[in-house]
Amino acid sequence: MRLTRRGFLIGGGAAVAVGATGAAMAQRPQAFDGATAIKVTAEPISRFSVSDPDRSRFGALLFRSGLNLKSPVSAFGGFSGLWRSENGRDIVTLADNAQILRARTEISDGQLSGLADTVMAPLLLSGGKPVRRSRFYDTESLTIVGRTAFVGVERNHAVIRFERSSTGGLVRGAPITAPEELKELAGNAGLEAIGVAPKTSPLAGAVVSVGEHAQGFILTGPRKGRFDVVRSGGYNVTDLAFLDSGDLLVLERRFSLFGFGCRLRRIERAAIRPGARVDGETLYESEPSHQIDNMEGLCVHREGGETILTLISDDNFSPLQKTLLLEFVLSEG
Repeated sequence: MRLTRRGFLIGGGAAVAVGATGAAMAQRPQAFDGATAIKVTAEPISRFSVSDPDRSRFGALLFRSGLNLKSPVSAFGGFSGLWRSENGRDIVTLADNAQILRARTEISDGQLSGLADTVMAPLLLSGGKPVRRSRFYDTESLTIVGRTAFVGVERNHAVIRFERSSTGGLVRGAPITAPEELKELAGNAGLEAIGVAPKTSPLAGAVVSVGEHAQGFILTGPRKGRFDVVRSGGYNVTDLAFLDSGDLLVLERRFSLFGFGCRLRRIERAAIRPGARVDGETLYESEPSHQIDNMEGLCVHREGGETILTLISDDNFSPLQKTLLLEFVLSEG
């Protein structure tokens, strides 16, 4: 029996010990049938380290602010993909149950203070069929460029291209052509990370995706092919984001009976090419005192000349976990 992260977190370690399969207990809530306004409350996080509250620098990251998000709606949670607009005001986050939460960030004294206009909406395929009723129901990664979005799917491994409607919904989804190698990915270890390379990258405009176990794919463009990200420290890949320079940020997560770990690495733009085995410097690695959970979503935007990194956690729809939205400034020095 292979213990999945969702099976462990929802089924519980005790259940595994007596032979119950956590996967059987991991029931995702049903997505909404249409765009639905929901209530989301936010508890501000002003200090990232509980043991050193005056500390603001963590590796190459400067903590700016954070929120602990909650909602009485059962379908809220399970967020593993994240996007913010160029000015940081609009946010879209992808849930594992084939829907998105879109909202507007509220700012007070330069820090996140809440979310407004919070709406959950289902992902829709061409013809209007909800993604949750298709074989692409396990949605894990998200990137948005202009009016186009790409979503990575687990189990039935695929990447779906969506159009972004005038109201912000992701509609008219259709799978893009994908390599046969995707079928080799483990069922619950699929395309956790996805992004579109910027103009400054040798892969400019290409859709790039990485599986949980660090198998990388350049899916579009003239330099399509497979690459691998070096794994270490028991970490698995959970998301990626490109910097304006073309360098790639890789978000990683590990978990054990003692809790979660989080790591962020930076890979040089020239290193990402077909057949490559890439590694990068560690920008940040969590400590037990840091206020993290199961960090699965990452996005980047520029604000006032600074590079802002925003992370979100996947609570696996479990009352034992949290939905945390954290933002940092990337120190370039």
